[in-house]
Amino acid sequence: MEFLMRIVKYLFWLLVVSWSVALLRRVLVWMVRGVTTPGQPSDAAGAAGSGASGHTQGGLAPRRLVRDPVCGMHVAEELSIPLREGGEIVHFCSMACRDKHASKVQRMAANA
Repeated sequence: MEFLMRIVKYLFWLLVVSWSVALLRRVLVWMVRGVTTPGQPSDAAGAAGSGASGHTQGGLAPRRLVRDPVCGMHVAEELSIPLREGGEIVHFCSMACRDKHASKVQRMAANA
């Protein structure tokens, strides 16, 4: 019985160590991917210079963030809910914010 318990303990610790190594490897890969190479600008410098924000990993173009005028939340332009308003496109994070903005605009138009 004691021999069986030793085998179970050994297998348990082997499992714990292998999961720890796998987790450590994932963390290290994540950290290395976040480091920019000398030829690439950092995310902060790229965002300030081009007016866009996002990552350029994998050859993807950086995403443009837009600000919701109702709640102030920043949303990726392709995920936002657009509303054309007098020749200008306004972007929202949700349908609720869009409806809130539209009702506010209607009230202002009614008062004018």
